[in-house]
Amino acid sequence: MKKAGLIASALVLFVFLAGWGFYASSAADKQSKKEVGDDAASSTKKDEAKNAALVNGKPIPMSDYQAGIDQLNRQISMTGSKQNEKDMPAMRHRILDNLIAWELLRQEVAKKGIKADESEVNAQLDSVKKGASPEDFANSLKQNHMTEESLKEHFASQLTMKKLLDQELASKVTVTPEEVKAFYNGNPEFFKTPDMVRASHILVKVDKDATADQKAAALEKIKGAQNRIKAGEDFAQVAQEVSDCPSKAKGGDLDFFKKGDMVPPFENAAFSMKPGDISDIVETEFGYHIIKVTDKKDAGTIPFDDVKARIEQHLKSEKMSQELPKYIESLKSKANIKILVKE
Repeated sequence: MKKAGLIASALVLFVFLAGWGFYASSAADKQSKKEVGDDAASSTKKDEAKNAALVNGKPIPMSDYQAGIDQLNRQISMTGSKQNEKDMPAMRHRILDNLIAWELLRQEVAKKGIKADESEVNAQLDSVKKGASPEDFANSLKQNHMTEESLKEHFASQLTMKKLLDQELASKVTVTPEEVKAFYNGNPEFFKTPDMVRASHILVKVDKDATADQKAAALEKIKGAQNRIKAGEDFAQVAQEVSDCPSKAKGGDLDFFKKGDMVPPFENAAFSMKPGDISDIVETEFGYHIIKVTDKKDAGTIPFDDVKARIEQHLKSEKMSQELPKYIESLKSKANIKILVKE
C-alpha cells in the first residue's frame, strides 16, 4: 500500500505561480511607491492595519500577508533550516510582492472574462483525492488550513491564471524539434526507469489503536478472503467485496510502482514475487494484505517518442516562465499600488 499523504504542492498557496518561477521583482521598490488616488490617500490607520497593500484600489488583506509569513515559518520549521534573521525582510517582501502580482493577474483575468470550467476544477480535485485515502485527504486539508471548497476555489484560480498566461505568453515562445531532441540526449538520467511491479491487493484495515479483539477479527476477515481465492474465486471480485482500500473499485489494482513507493513489508513481498503469484497474508502499518503481482518491468530507458511531447511542454513552460517577470512588470507599470504594511 502506498505511503500515506498527499503531494504537498497540490495544496500549497501560490503553487501555480511558484511553478512558473515566480520572483521578487527588483523593480518592486520603485513601483510599490506609486499611490492609488485620492481614496487610497485618505486611508485611515484602521484601513492600514487591516490591509497590507492596495492594488488599483483593491485591498490585499493583512490576513493573507500574515498567512504567507506563517506558511514560510512552517516550511522553515519542517525543513529544520536555520534561517538568517537578516534574510527575513527580503523573504517577507517576496511574499507581499507575490500577493501583489497574484492580485494583478486576478484583475487581468476578470478584465478578460476568463473562466474555469467546473469540470476542469473537479478533475483536479479528483486527481488529488485519488492519491490518498479519505482520512489522508482530510488531514492534508486540515494541515493546510483549507476546506474542500476553498481547495476548489484555489484550483479554479490556478486554472484561470494558467489560461491567462497561456493566452498572453504562449505566442511569444517557440520550441524546435532540435531543442527537444537535445534535451533528451543531454539529460539521460531523467529518462531512466527503475525496476517496477504492478500488483493488486486486498486490504483489511487495522487502526493503530485497535484492540486485540479487533485485530483478531481483521485477521479472520483476511483469512476468509484468502480461502475464497484459494478455492478459485476471482481475485478482483473478492477485492471489490472485501478490501478496505479505495483500489477495490478497480479490483485492487495499484498500477505500477517502484521501490520506495510502498511501505517496506508490502514492497518486499511484491518485488519477491513473479507475475501471477499471490502472496500469503502480509501485515503492514495499514493492516492485513493479500497481494497479487500482475506484471513486472525491468529497469530501462523511456523511448524518445514516448516523452517528446512532455519535453516540448517542459521547455515551453521554462521559456514562458522567463517571459512572466516581464509580463508582471508590464502590469505593474500600469497599476496603482500602495504598500501599507511595514516590511
